[in-house]
Amino acid sequence: MLTALGKYVVFILSVFKRPVNFKIFFKRIVEEIEQIGIDSIGIVSIVSVFMGAVLTLQVAINFVSPIIPRYLIGLTARDTFILEFSSTVVCLILAGKVGSNIASEVGTMRITEQIDALEIMGVNSANYLILPKIIAALLTFPLLSLLSTILGIVGGFLIALTTDVVTVYDYIHGLHFAFVPFYVTYSLIKMAVFSFIITSISAFFGYHTYGGALEVGKSSTKAVVYSIIFVLVFNLILTRLLLT
Repeated sequence: MLTALGKYVVFILSVFKRPVNFKIFFKRIVEEIEQIGIDSIGIVSIVSVFMGAVLTLQVAINFVSPIIPRYLIGLTARDTFILEFSSTVVCLILAGKVGSNIASEVGTMRITEQIDALEIMGVNSANYLILPKIIAALLTFPLLSLLSTILGIVGGFLIALTTDVVTVYDYIHGLHFAFVPFYVTYSLIKMAVFSFIITSISAFFGYHTYGGALEVGKSSTKAVVYSIIFVLVFNLILTRLLLT
């Protein structure tokens, strides 16, 4: 464990060095924004809309007591999405999609000796390959979190519009009631931390892949598993630090 931690620290230190060519560096960031962020919009949108609809239905069905105000359905859906779903759950999804993609891409470059070729040419391969991915994730993951929150609320609104479990007025009133702006900041902070965790851990396992194609699959699996574990651990830590 300590050996792996030491390798990870050395790896991160080699990643965060001054790029040699800023023009190529910015071009790489744009490419990674498309691959990591834009290509993830579809899955995040679909999951968020349907989860918002299902969450609203489930909350409405369970709030059966006449003494419970119906507008609490909208409030519950709003806070659930802002506090947890749009940050933690979305990042667990992205750990599977983005994390496995990064690990397999970098791992394939390692076993096909493309990384060795970069090193021979005097290029800091970790900085050239990994830093643009980390920056792209830091820029796009918080935006995906905001998109998820908006679409989740829209999903709940569609339920209010098309069913009789809650009225549109009660749902919208709940969205406005007792809103805490810091919850959005808290969600964005978590998303930024999680984006670094997912990209750095996935890149680390991919970068240290040795062997054949079978090892690429193993590295990809390890990247997803460890990313999910550390996302959950830091979710607890950040919640304890920021909300209590």
